[in-house]
Amino acid sequence: MARNLVIVESPAKVKTIKKFLGSSYVVMASNGHVRDFPKSQFGIDVENDFEPKYITIRGKGEILASLRKEVKKADKVYLATDPDREGEAIAWHLYVSLKLEGKKVYRISFNEITKNAVKSAIKEAREINMDLVDAQQARRALDRIVGYRISPLLWAKVKRGLSAGRVQSVALRIIADREEAIDAFIPEEYWTIDAALNVKGEKRPLIAKFHGTDKQKITIHSKKELDTILKQIEDEEYKVREVKKSERLKKAPLPFTTSTLQQEASKALNFATQKTMRIAQQLYEGIDIKGQGTVGVITYLRTDSTRVSDEAERSVREYIGNIYGDEFVSNVELKKEKGKKIQDAHEAIRPTDVTRTPATLKESLTREQFRLYQLIWKRFVASRMKPAKYETTLVKIGAGEYRFNVSASKVVFEGFRSVYIESDEEKTENNVVVKTITTDTELIKSNIETKQHFTQPPAHYTEASLVKILEELGIGRPSTYAPTISTIIARRYVSKEQKNLYLTEIGEVVNNMMKTSFPSIVDVNFTANMEGLLDRVEEGAVEWKSVIRNFYPDLEESVERAEKELESVTIEDEVTDVICEECGRNMVIKYGPHGRFLACPGFPECRNTKPYLEKIGVPCPKCGKDIVLRKTKKGRKYYGCEDNPECDFMSWQKPSKEKCPKCNGYMVEKGNKLLCGDKECGYITDKK
Repeated sequence: MARNLVIVESPAKVKTIKKFLGSSYVVMASNGHVRDFPKSQFGIDVENDFEPKYITIRGKGEILASLRKEVKKADKVYLATDPDREGEAIAWHLYVSLKLEGKKVYRISFNEITKNAVKSAIKEAREINMDLVDAQQARRALDRIVGYRISPLLWAKVKRGLSAGRVQSVALRIIADREEAIDAFIPEEYWTIDAALNVKGEKRPLIAKFHGTDKQKITIHSKKELDTILKQIEDEEYKVREVKKSERLKKAPLPFTTSTLQQEASKALNFATQKTMRIAQQLYEGIDIKGQGTVGVITYLRTDSTRVSDEAERSVREYIGNIYGDEFVSNVELKKEKGKKIQDAHEAIRPTDVTRTPATLKESLTREQFRLYQLIWKRFVASRMKPAKYETTLVKIGAGEYRFNVSASKVVFEGFRSVYIESDEEKTENNVVVKTITTDTELIKSNIETKQHFTQPPAHYTEASLVKILEELGIGRPSTYAPTISTIIARRYVSKEQKNLYLTEIGEVVNNMMKTSFPSIVDVNFTANMEGLLDRVEEGAVEWKSVIRNFYPDLEESVERAEKELESVTIEDEVTDVICEECGRNMVIKYGPHGRFLACPGFPECRNTKPYLEKIGVPCPKCGKDIVLRKTKKGRKYYGCEDNPECDFMSWQKPSKEKCPKCNGYMVEKGNKLLCGDKECGYITDKK
């Protein structure tokens, strides 16, 4: 009997695939990558046309030895690594490491780990696609060059252990730019007017919102403007001028890609991107289902395609027709319009069998696996259903020359909403009173409510919104979003607090240095163009080393220039007037993983350290002592009293010495403006 060896990446897949293939197949795992650049050397021979130097990864020797034994016994070797660039590169590294030249070697890949998919892959075995391998080699080499050449400069300038990465540096810059926009944001005052109007025969009043006039919408900017309008409408009657009914369709969402799954899992389930990918990996590799054994329940999780196979398309439409009725089945095939190339022609992330409902799998899954599977299943089924249909009503109400509006909306056909409601769907007040309103309806004013508001700054990035912007800008690919975010958090460049991502002190230092010395590396367009070049390598249109040849000289020039500039800066510990209480020396400022701290220069004899609290020269508005720059446990900057915890004053914005001329409260700096610390006061002036 022929003996076939199948090599997969993950040990979790071994049992699943072995069950599908039978006794003539031996299935083994490489446990991911087996070769990489050496950790202690550059690993790229610049003099020899950037030839990469790969070595066996430490700890992989035994795995390779056992694989070599099986290779000797095998008639055919199938390399079944993941269906993407990285998987293709791992297959090639295995080919080289196991010395498979001259052997019957086949590359197989499957988008889902099911019996049909695995058996079809064996039938459609092919050669290793070297264009895919070269695209991955180019990415890996670019990342190594950036990391290896720039990181030592960060060690010299800031502290050892920091690193610069090609994609992570851009992600850091995006977060830093948003922080700058938030810091510089000046809130603007505006007011709203709500009129509560009684309708005969109805218990609940109608709440009408001020719109403006029939000709234009009016924004009320001040209390003075508000009072003028209130005076003008004080004695006016409220009359229904128009009742306008219309129909609105809301299209079904597309099935998930890596990016949209990470975003929705963050919003709906509160999962971090890395957690989403870890659980999706488990669902893809195989779940032990009672009575069925181990089966992969979703398709491959690293994709930016929304395509669905013909078989899955037929299956889901049939399922919807049987369960919900034919009137729910969409009669159009959804396609996502995209300017950029979709990587590897993958499918969307979907269940491998739509009849495997979340309820039937609940006992076989952990709570987190169930919640993610349910999200994927519902989204996929919904994507093949008809749009939801709404009836919207707009009531225009006149009060003299001014107009108030009441809008209501009700669902008249659930469509896809009978399966899936997106987490950020706007909640509309379905005002039951609106049903009875006609132009003859009498309205009696019950109450007028006014409210002061201030415009809000741009929101801090969350993992979900950062993934979204990275995808929109064409930075990174499905496999890189989660590791990029995890890296900048792990390096403490960014802190995560209640979903929001904040720049830390260390992150600010690194970002400023990268912007000054390596502007192209942190340039969004440059990085997106580089991704485009890697796609061209994958297509076979560009030779991978030419990408490196064009990139390296400019980077080298920037490094040499930065090194010269840094040579003129002697990086010495800054001596302070704080005396070490253990040995009497003046303490110095040092950088640690959380930012700056005070340390005794007598190390190692004296190991005394303490937090560094930088005074900003402003007295505390509460107690008069000094305001100092502090940091949260996760590294986010804020301003607080040096006498904390006795005095609890704190501000995210830098306080000023200036007093508010309107309320005599403290002022804070915002870009080139000074704002009153009391939002209710709202006083703003230019910074002197």
